[in-house]
Amino acid sequence: MIISASRRTDIPAFYAEWFMKRVRAGYFYRVNPFNSTQITGFSLKAEDVDAVCFWTKNPRPLMKHLHELDERGLNYYFQFTLNPYNTIFEPHIPLLLERIDSMIELTTRIGAERVVWRYDPVILSSATPVSWHLEQAERIAEKIRHATRRLVFSFYDYYGKGQGRLSTALAGTAIKLEDIAAPEQSGALEQIARGFKGVADRHNLQIFTCSEEVDLAAIGIHHGACIDGDLIRELFGVTAPSKKDKNQRAACNCIESVDMGMYNSCRYRCNYCYANFNEAVIEGNCRKHIPDSPSLLNEYGGDIEIRGKIYHNNKSCKGYQQNLF
Repeated sequence: MIISASRRTDIPAFYAEWFMKRVRAGYFYRVNPFNSTQITGFSLKAEDVDAVCFWTKNPRPLMKHLHELDERGLNYYFQFTLNPYNTIFEPHIPLLLERIDSMIELTTRIGAERVVWRYDPVILSSATPVSWHLEQAERIAEKIRHATRRLVFSFYDYYGKGQGRLSTALAGTAIKLEDIAAPEQSGALEQIARGFKGVADRHNLQIFTCSEEVDLAAIGIHHGACIDGDLIRELFGVTAPSKKDKNQRAACNCIESVDMGMYNSCRYRCNYCYANFNEAVIEGNCRKHIPDSPSLLNEYGGDIEIRGKIYHNNKSCKGYQQNLF
């Protein structure tokens, strides 16, 4: 079993203490985002987990706990999103140089092969044209040249859930969004792809796209996977599952994993983010966070069967049981 922590929120940045409490307890609850009464428990014991994939823009709050994860025998790696946008696009994240320093420190502790650089998403606009992206990617790559082995990028989903929030954020500014997937932008898309490939080659990085239908193989860029079975097997020598995750988009190559966390709970509130799409709900959800709860938000009573173990009133029973829901 692979744990994704998380596509839904930035657990390392905002919920590191909660995550560690769940690791020590040995389990967590996943709540169906479309039906809050549907709850499934999953083990976090090292013998039940092939690997944990952390998704973050700021791993620093979790970094002090990495030695404990190592001691417990948990395998883990990071998808580290490092974008150069200003506060119009990313209003609450730490300064770029601070995040670069965090990546370098993280790599020093766990190795560059376990830190994947995500330039995600590529937003084409009058303020962020092709030339700007290529300059910024080169600048970042130069500073983190020994801190990663992979560059993964994707293009902004112009019609995704974050589109309305970004358009609202840009209202009243002179910034105009461009749909890079539109036929008339094909030249810009290819120019960015070729430019990113050049950045990767100059800095000895493997380069992949994330959840993109466009075929860039002729440029030397192949479709990637964030929950990457091949990478997990290479890093940790485990027999990771290889079945494609049917819950993701058709263009996504990720293998099956279990997502922790909840949508609309990331305090970074990046204006393009698909996982945050309602300001009022974000505010309400952040108030519902309970550090001692098995789920990120709210408290759930009763017996919940755990994949790998069953917990009754905090007592575990051996044996595998099917999920309750």
